[in-house]
Amino acid sequence: GCVQRQLYPQVNRDTARLLAIAGYEVVIPTGQGCCGALELHAGLVDAYSARARTLAASFPSDLDFVVTNAAGCGSAMKEYGHRLPELAPFAARVRDVIEVLAGAELPLGRLDLTVTYHDACHLAHGQRVRQEPRELLRRIPGLKLVELGDSDLCCGSAGVYNLLEPGIADELLELKIARIAETGARVVAAANPGCLLQIAGGCRQRGLDVTLVHPVELLARAVDAHTS
Repeated sequence: GCVQRQLYPQVNRDTARLLAIAGYEVVIPTGQGCCGALELHAGLVDAYSARARTLAASFPSDLDFVVTNAAGCGSAMKEYGHRLPELAPFAARVRDVIEVLAGAELPLGRLDLTVTYHDACHLAHGQRVRQEPRELLRRIPGLKLVELGDSDLCCGSAGVYNLLEPGIADELLELKIARIAETGARVVAAANPGCLLQIAGGCRQRGLDVTLVHPVELLARAVDAHTS
């Protein structure tokens, strides 16, 4: 994803490494460009369609999966076939990295952390991926997962919603931060860069000392702990 690549490049590196450890051959096509999710959010359907065709054409047709680690991208890409029937075969191969790793065996070492997990809207609602991230985190020895109240309530990011409707977005963020504080966790995991950015900024502004991470970062740390 565009935001992931620019702001959270470590998530991309960890994603590729974990997939390789899980036994997959990782292919990263050049020239794939943006998935068009932000254009879709803004109602720019023609621009979204052009992005979708360009991205799909950049991937070989014989891949088992097209994996993304950004929930917003994955949700948009899984919808390609509904708007562009010729892209239905491509859309059927799209998976969030969490879905793929949930079926893999990873060598996980101990992490003594208390973690809470925020359900990104585009993963929980858009892709119906809810239990897999929790199950993956619970596999890490020593990690205590504390359920977050109203976990599947939007954090206020919602693509470009926090830019277009900052007042309502901030109200949603305020509730999300309050729920995080209630858990006592010092690590918050979320599987979408927009959520990571939104919640991290809100925690800083309110003086809440927590670290925001993508689940694959915790899994990568656990793999390192196993091999060290």
